[in-house]
Amino acid sequence: MASFSGRHTRHLLGLEGMTPDQIEPLLDLAESYALLNRSRKVPRDVLRGRTLINLFFEDSTRTRTSFELAGKRLGADVINMSVAQSSVNKGETLLDTAATLNAMRTDLLVVRHSQSGAPALLAQKVEASVVNAGDGMHEHPTQALLDALTIRRHLGTLAGLKVAICGDVSHSRVARSNIFLLTGMGSTVRLVGPPTLVPGAMKQRGVEIFHNMEEGLQDVDVVMMLRLQRERMSSGLIPSAREYFRFFGLDQRRLQLARKNALVMHPGPMNRGVEIDSLVADSSQSVIQEQVEMGVAVRMAVLDRLTRSRPAA
Repeated sequence: MASFSGRHTRHLLGLEGMTPDQIEPLLDLAESYALLNRSRKVPRDVLRGRTLINLFFEDSTRTRTSFELAGKRLGADVINMSVAQSSVNKGETLLDTAATLNAMRTDLLVVRHSQSGAPALLAQKVEASVVNAGDGMHEHPTQALLDALTIRRHLGTLAGLKVAICGDVSHSRVARSNIFLLTGMGSTVRLVGPPTLVPGAMKQRGVEIFHNMEEGLQDVDVVMMLRLQRERMSSGLIPSAREYFRFFGLDQRRLQLARKNALVMHPGPMNRGVEIDSLVADSSQSVIQEQVEMGVAVRMAVLDRLTRSRPAA
């Protein structure tokens, strides 16, 4: 199956297996789009004549909106399909949907789905380039790319950094994509959280495991917090929200254990007072809003790169 991580660049389905030589040029392109966005001099003819469909089977605000902005800023015709009102909700299968989209001669298809592998299945059946915007507990590649771009803009490199990913790692596609990207780029990744949410088997991914926040945050360069994904949890995995924050929430006291001026990140949406304190989320060390900004730039870069290898419909 063709993927962004292979010799062909038809789809972006995940980051597992991507090398620095593949990631760095994409981050460089995204950086150029970040600068163009701020100058308001984006070339709107890059995707002129192209059609982009956002097909989201799960709710999303940041990701869907940023893909919509990315497509429009590059001149594409952008369509947001409401799955709740579509034929999919009336019993149409995913493969039927693929056939319909093929008939529409779509160029780019951005897919978010609750089932791992759904974007990959669509990629086998459609002529369009497919971007995985999050599938189940598998991957969320553009989120990891925007995280990497944000870190690189502040710290200059990803190699040699210590990054703590804290919270509900077990259910997080964001964590998985970040593990693949960051370890591949030479960062040391620490996973921090209770044993129920950070199982020891994850050591096989080349990361360090900590079940104590104070130990896990010691001297790290980046603290990336994750929300509790209660919708994917079985009961009994965590105590009350208050108890969870007491042991695994990021507050100013714990942040001081990291390196001076360590970056604070969160993919959103945030649960303030559950995994992160508002004083930390809104502090000068927080780059959470910049992550949102870089999300548009990264998605512009991805859409640009994918369309370069395919003829216009």
